[in-house]
Amino acid sequence: MRTKSEMRLATDPFFPLPVIDVLWDFALPKGTDRDHRFCNPMMNGPYRDKINKLGRCLVIGFGGDPLVDRQQEFVQMLVKEGVMVEARFDDVGFHGIEVVDSRRAAAIINFVKEFV
Repeated sequence: MRTKSEMRLATDPFFPLPVIDVLWDFALPKGTDRDHRFCNPMMNGPYRDKINKLGRCLVIGFGGDPLVDRQQEFVQMLVKEGVMVEARFDDVGFHGIEVVDSRRAAAIINFVKEFV
């Protein structure tokens, strides 16, 4: 099922839905879908009961990323499972912004430094 951010950004110039779909097809075992345990920690896979043993996690996302809704769902699941999470979401930005904007890259590096 598509998220609101995927639908809103379906024709994103950097990361359109057809590209996302092909990348998933390449990454997943044949005959599986995105609910496979390799890519969807929300599913009740063999490691779901161990999620609460994770250490601190940092999640960074941007409003212009088609995957941002999934990142936010992931953060909510981690928090519900008792994992300490630092989530940094910014409405301005997109998937891979750090590759094309050196100021944003520096900001992300600073987030990581502060987190570590």
